[in-house]
Parts: sequence; C-alpha cells; structure tokens
Amino acid sequence: MSDPAGAPARRRLLFVLPAAIFLALAGLFLIRLFAGDASRVPSALIGRPVPALDLAALEGLRGSSGPIPGLKAADLAAGGVTVVNVWASWCGPCRLEHPLLMAIAREPDVRVVGINYKDDPENARRFLGALGNPFAAVGVDPNGRSAIEWGVYGVPETFIVDGRGIIRHKHIGPLTPETMAGFREQIARAKH
Repeated sequence: MSDPAGAPARRRLLFVLPAAIFLALAGLFLIRLFAGDASRVPSALIGRPVPALDLAALEGLRGSSGPIPGLKAADLAAGGVTVVNVWASWCGPCRLEHPLLMAIAREPDVRVVGINYKDDPENARRFLGALGNPFAAVGVDPNGRSAIEWGVYGVPETFIVDGRGIIRHKHIGPLTPETMAGFREQIARAKH
C-alpha cells in the first residue's frame, strides 16, 4: 500500500535535489574561476632544463650589429638569466606587453629572446619594426611544435631561464605593469 501523504514530499525532493546540486557545483566553479591568478598556472617544466630547441632565425631581421640569430637550447644555458617570450604579430596582448619587454631588454644582466609562434615572417618583421626589437635572438616556430614542447597554452607566454638552462618561472598571458614587480622578483631569484 502506498503512502499518498508522502508522495508530494518525494516529488518535491526530486525537483529540489538536482537544483541544489547544480547550484553547489556552479558556486564551486565560480569560486575557482575568480579565486586564482591565471598567470600562475603550474608548469611541469619548472625546475627542469629547457626543452630541445633549434629554431631558425626570423629571415631578414637585423639589429644594430647585423642579423638577429635564431634560437638554440644551448644558447639558454650559456650563463646569465634569459627571458624567453613566445609571441606573434597577430596577438593583441603581445602588442600590449611589448613596451615592458623593451624595458627588460635594457637591463644589462638579462637577455631577452623570442619564439615567434605561427606567424607570417613579413608581419613579424613589421611588428618589431614598428614597436622596437627587444630580442637578442628570435627563433621561428611556424607550426607551433616547439611551443608545445615548452607547454605553451597560447601567446603570449614568458619564461625565465637561469644561467644553467633551467626554467625557473612561467608567466601565462601578457606581462602588465601590475605583474612586473613579481616578474622582476622571479628574475632576481633566477640570478642566484
């Protein structure tokens, strides 16, 4: 024999329980979405040697002392701190962070190099010609394979490599005036 008095309560529970579960999951999602700094996504490469890298130079790119070279992993283990920036001319945030890379490049004890990601060489040269070239070397990654080896999610991303070729920090997204103090602190740590 069924209990007619309990039927409405069970029916109400069937509607309320899924809604309560949905609201709890949505709340958890929103907390995780807004609770952290997306630029601090952990990387499996932190504390490890730079991945294999042998990228051709950006053809036709010249600096004050001649052609700008391509990029090899051995170049990143030659002593001193290196900032490796993954960029592209079609990347709007790359344009926004560019003045900050120019400022870092003026520091005498930091070398800035670039990995030009899935870009048209003509556009890349035009981008650097218009905004200035902070890079001591630019390696071309036309199909994105090297970026995958570095664990790049998208452009821009910036790595700090110590003088032994060990990745010490990864910054996802554009460098901003707000993130520069922390980024410079990471550079200082990589020097020691």
